[in-house]
Amino acid sequence: MSPLFVLYRRLASAFSSLQSPMLLLVRLYWGFQFAQTGWGKLHNLAKITGFFASLNIPLPGIAAPCVSMLEFVGGILLILGLCSRPIALLLACNMFVAYWTADREALSAIFSDPGKFYVADPYTFLFASLMVLIFGAGYFAVDTYIARRLKAVEQ
Repeated sequence: MSPLFVLYRRLASAFSSLQSPMLLLVRLYWGFQFAQTGWGKLHNLAKITGFFASLNIPLPGIAAPCVSMLEFVGGILLILGLCSRPIALLLACNMFVAYWTADREALSAIFSDPGKFYVADPYTFLFASLMVLIFGAGYFAVDTYIARRLKAVEQ
């Protein structure tokens, strides 16, 4: 085997071992950010309802508390790594709606002016949600602990 190939395999293995710690950091940081924004919205529901109404979001009186709770509770669940993929899917959908309603110009510029898309507020929240949705919560998560326990019980 060529030394370059051996080096590549060792580096790939080393970086692969960082996947779960990286997912943990993403979950902790962005889960906290989601929980914090949800908490802020929950304490300003009248203002959020008015903002949703100005964006022509249907039933803003219902949508505002639902989105606020989703972000608050979803952020906490991301931190814990509990129900990670379903929550990440809901949060990603929430961020797509945020793009569609509040940053439609940035969303429509995804190919023509990607910088406008990247600097919009929902981008990093969307990206973090998609990472957890696609890669899962990683090893350091309640989901993983539950899966290991269920597997042990089945055997």
